[in-house]
Amino acid sequence: MEYEYTLEEFEKKCDEIRSTNQELFRLFEADMRGLSEKTIRRHLENADFYINGYLLLHEPLTMEKGLNSVSIFLDDYYMRKCAGTEGTRKEMAASIKKFYRCMKDHGKISEEDFAILCDDIREITSERNPAWEE
Repeated sequence: MEYEYTLEEFEKKCDEIRSTNQELFRLFEADMRGLSEKTIRRHLENADFYINGYLLLHEPLTMEKGLNSVSIFLDDYYMRKCAGTEGTRKEMAASIKKFYRCMKDHGKISEEDFAILCDDIREITSERNPAWEE
């Protein structure tokens, strides 16, 4: 795989995305007011792992571009690299979905993109998912 960035350009782009993500996480945290501190912290940590971790791992992807990577993350990366269980995968999926719902509510992503994300997450976290039977 050939990258279109030098290491310096890659790091600069990741820093720019992280800076933007800080503002998005402030919105996300504000939208969760009323939940327990423990629940808020868990959702923030899970969403941060995906948004600022996974999406910046191989290529600097914004949260908008990350909509297309949720399935691969939950169904493959999270289960293999993070030793995820069905339960923790569902928790991670719930946090990601909650984050993107916030982004939809604040006009950062479209209703259509959010609906597709929800369908993807529903398929992956379904008890009937054939990938879980392997």
